[in-house]
Amino acid sequence: MLIGELSRRTGVKARLLRYYEAQGLLDVRREQNGYRDYDEDSVVTVRRVRALLDAGLSTEVIRSVLPCVRGEAQEAPEFDWCADLRAVLQGEMTAMDEQMADLRRTRGTLAGYLAQSPVGPTRGALPRTG
Repeated sequence: MLIGELSRRTGVKARLLRYYEAQGLLDVRREQNGYRDYDEDSVVTVRRVRALLDAGLSTEVIRSVLPCVRGEAQEAPEFDWCADLRAVLQGEMTAMDEQMADLRRTRGTLAGYLAQSPVGPTRGALPRTG
């Protein structure tokens, strides 16, 4: 199928499909005229990629775990627990936990600044930038 058909069937823009190809997430054949020719499995692959992206994984991580994904479930893919898959996903979750902790600290700092502000009118507007 051509890229427009794959885009229509998956709801993913052609530009993103080309990006997935460039990232090694999507296999494609080229016709003699240079057009991309996707097989039927590409629809499932794109759905798997979207589900993994929605889980917060980078395309680099997805490239390593994609061979272990099974089924067509878009929201919650099923896995064959390939070697190191658990460690990769655990590492990603640990990194997310650290980012969330950093955000909580940053939010706490901003909340402290706001706690110092007067409740009534202020002296004036902030200067405009740009």
